[in-house]
Amino acid sequence: MAKIHGGQVIARALRAEGVDTVFALTGGHIISILDGCMQEGIRVIDVRHEQAAAHCAEAYSRLTGRLGVALVTAGPGVTDAVTGVATAFYSNIPMLLLGGRHLKRQELMGGLQEMDHPRMFHSITAWAGTAWETNRLADHIAHAARAAFAGRGGPVFLDIPMDVGLDMVDEAEVNWPADYRANQPRLAGPGTLDEIVNHLAAASRPVLFAGGGFHPSGAEALRVVAEALQAPVYLNSRARGSVPFGHPLLGNHARTQAFAAADLVLGLGVDWDFRTGYGRKIHPDATVIQVDADAGKIGWNRPAHIGLEADPAAVIRQLAELTDRLSGEVAWAEEMRFIELGKQADLDLQADDDASPVMPQRFGRDVASFFGSDAIVSVDGGDIVSTTARWLQVSHPGHVLDPGPFGTLGTGAPYAIAAKVAFPDRRVGIVFGDGGFGFNGMEYDTMVRHGLPIVGVLGNDGVWSNIKTFHRAFYPDRLVGTDLGVRRYDKMVEGLGGYGEFVTDPREIRPALERAEASGLPALVNVHLAETVRMSSNYSQ
Repeated sequence: MAKIHGGQVIARALRAEGVDTVFALTGGHIISILDGCMQEGIRVIDVRHEQAAAHCAEAYSRLTGRLGVALVTAGPGVTDAVTGVATAFYSNIPMLLLGGRHLKRQELMGGLQEMDHPRMFHSITAWAGTAWETNRLADHIAHAARAAFAGRGGPVFLDIPMDVGLDMVDEAEVNWPADYRANQPRLAGPGTLDEIVNHLAAASRPVLFAGGGFHPSGAEALRVVAEALQAPVYLNSRARGSVPFGHPLLGNHARTQAFAAADLVLGLGVDWDFRTGYGRKIHPDATVIQVDADAGKIGWNRPAHIGLEADPAAVIRQLAELTDRLSGEVAWAEEMRFIELGKQADLDLQADDDASPVMPQRFGRDVASFFGSDAIVSVDGGDIVSTTARWLQVSHPGHVLDPGPFGTLGTGAPYAIAAKVAFPDRRVGIVFGDGGFGFNGMEYDTMVRHGLPIVGVLGNDGVWSNIKTFHRAFYPDRLVGTDLGVRRYDKMVEGLGGYGEFVTDPREIRPALERAEASGLPALVNVHLAETVRMSSNYSQ
């Protein structure tokens, strides 16, 4: 049998896992793995910062359902990726970070960039370890993938000493694992399923709410159950798009009112965290049914009358087969729809403003109209993202890429890169705040080098708006570190070889976006927004 080096073993194991792309930033400790990817036909997208590589891997996993992989060098290469791994951890996204490591034979000798990386990752991964033997590398990839997809899913970390990657091994000495991951979802047992159906059937004001632990495979069943119950549906995180934009039962603005009036809430992979008012907005007498693959999420901050550890998508598919036992009150759905339409009308009035600089609601409406219902949109910022989210027309599961509860800035460009790599024929866009752009704006260079025509649009009010709101509430006369100034980020993109345009007139937002897309280049439309004063921030919840 032929001899192969450790990097080839890793690449073959990744290919067997279904990986066709890795996101990397080169370094001496990982050259064997990069070479293995080249030899095994795995595409390498090289980025400009390791944080971006990790974000790319997370988004790739979210969009494809396959294992997203980031590859970074030892020491600072690995530490640079920590934020991306933490973001994936708190969003429950399976991904693999492969790190280089100092030579095994130089362990504890102070070699270049020597560091015990796994110890750093134990609190933000499902598993972290080191591969010490070349002939065991495929085993380690299998173990990492198994841990990444367990439960809700989460990131894993594996580092490979440089000599373990470079060493040669006979192919016959390598154990090539197969069928090493669970391939059947956890379902509700007959008794529990019957109990859930009985509660749903008895409810007069049910609400369905799907969140970050809800897999896209349950989207159609969710719609079927909602229609049978005539129940308003609310979505956040990865579940957004599971019910298409414009569906009469899909809520966007009235979740607080629906929770307050509901007599039953069916939570599917939801987090009762700051984004959902810690579950406290639900009527105290409402029945709460919570289905989650992670038992640790059940009853968290809000008691669950029925707490089922199972795959939420699989359970909603079970319920969809029993809709003959479900019926709902049309009046309840119409009541919530009336509130939704009233709130939307208020937003429409705000969005009709022709003022310059541009008002945020006008920005959100026109940007969402341009992207439409089929685009994949990555969002990167604070206030401008929450404003635009009210308008986005997403109609496909997972097509709004946000950083989840960790609230990371800098995800916009990497998420979009992964989306365009995975789906080159789809329209891919980014909504930036000017603060968010500053973290990984250099990834426009990655887009240019790899020929990824992504359209970015930036809401530029020249301040850290969310933080300025919070700071002002406590120390109104001593603001510090809250102002950025209105900068020409579009010129930076032009300098990197992309298309840039600066907009101050709201009537030019849509035409500028159309020109950006027509350029065929990675593009940034930089829109000057009015600085607006708000009375609250996410920190006050």
